[in-house]
Amino acid sequence: MYMHYCKRCHRVYMLNGHKQFCPKCRESIAELKLTYMDYVSMDGTSRTLFSSCCADEEQLKKLSTTYRMYKYSKWYKELQKQMLQQAIIAYPAIDQTPMENVLSMS
Repeated sequence: MYMHYCKRCHRVYMLNGHKQFCPKCRESIAELKLTYMDYVSMDGTSRTLFSSCCADEEQLKKLSTTYRMYKYSKWYKELQKQMLQQAIIAYPAIDQTPMENVLSMS
């Protein structure tokens, strides 16, 4: 379980795996350095204070971490496959006029 913060929703999420997008609004989320056990051991006041710290961009940078192995994860490979498939676009053939001075090998 990993703790994440969504800047748009202003909410801390406990999510399985290293997620990149908010389950509610689908915006980008930040993975936090805080462990699940540390978060659940906080009382309500501490959690509220922690959420307000995450809302500050400078503090969020200090509280968040980057999952370095995401390029090797299954979801990332699937995402890359989908992006590649979307990038392949079929273009109609343009009528080409025969070129003068070209020898034909027929």
